Amino acid sequence: MIRFEQRLAPSQVMIYGAPVLAVVLTLLAGGILFGALGYDPLQSMYLFFIKPISNTYGVSELLLKAVPLTLCAIGLAFGFRGNVWNIGAEGQLTMGAIAAGAIAVTWHDTTSSLILLIMILAGIMGGAAWAAIPAFLKTRFHANEILTSLMLTYVATLFLGYLVNGPLRDPEGFNFPESRMFGEAALLPLLVDASRLHVGALIALFIVIAAWLILSRTLIGFQVKVVGLTPMAAHYAGFSSKKVVWMGLLVGGALAGLAGMFEVAGPIGQLQPVISPGYGFTAIIVAFLGRLHPLGILCAALLIALSYLGGETVQMQLSLPLAVTGVFQGMLLFFLLACDVLINYRLVLGLKRKVA
Repeated sequence: MIRFEQRLAPSQVMIYGAPVLAVVLTLLAGGILFGALGYDPLQSMYLFFIKPISNTYGVSELLLKAVPLTLCAIGLAFGFRGNVWNIGAEGQLTMGAIAAGAIAVTWHDTTSSLILLIMILAGIMGGAAWAAIPAFLKTRFHANEILTSLMLTYVATLFLGYLVNGPLRDPEGFNFPESRMFGEAALLPLLVDASRLHVGALIALFIVIAAWLILSRTLIGFQVKVVGLTPMAAHYAGFSSKKVVWMGLLVGGALAGLAGMFEVAGPIGQLQPVISPGYGFTAIIVAFLGRLHPLGILCAALLIALSYLGGETVQMQLSLPLAVTGVFQGMLLFFLLACDVLINYRLVLGLKRKVA
């Protein structure tokens, strides 16, 4: 008989081993799923995980998709570490894209390189301003930030739809709901020729290192950690929980907004009704899979980005629906949550001993 037995202390091995175990179980479950659908499991797994990165262009696409996931997840990690549950990164990404895109459309004929810098600042401020709403409601009225940030996501999506169907619609676009293409000066420079990988990847890498230093080497990072782990101890130490709420949401919004700017000024090149395939929501999985650690988040973002590419590959090669991407991401989250039980419990074979 298999039973769970509570550990005397959380297992340090399983804290970092659980994500690895979750990935292994996801691969096994994915193979079984492909087999149940009538496809060769080995060939399907090869198409899903190996084929998409078998050439230079595939690797560049992997890095490109990992950029918004990394930025959004690091921003969320700032909040999650302090018990600030920002679920609205998708909306903050959208608002960052809108703010940056509005500038590119308004000054579409400019050739000044300053417009790119202004767009970056606008994207950051757009995402942060959108995240400030749940921060204010949380600190002023004790509103649940999970609900407010999530609902604002749908407001942002509807606002984007209104803009591309109205004020920002391309007058020469044959009535399609999209803005005009951005000018050359408003597009991010490419890192690799014949690819879509832009300089945002380098900025994202810099942010990963900066976030690691802030969270592990500064008083701010220590305050966030203490407020998240032991709110009472943080109160007696004089750490402000409201300050952590504002910081967690503003940092999350700013980085998500920057990710949105990178998307519209990078691979998309204009405002469209849909900016992201759900990067803001998927970043929640990335954050927890990476254990809220910036370097772990970077690795997790690469893995999840691979799932996007794999889903597109099996769609083309095996005619499977693109929803298979969401299935793999869902299985990964499920197994991660299941394996996290092993941090505080261990599997034991045999019956429980009776106390004399």
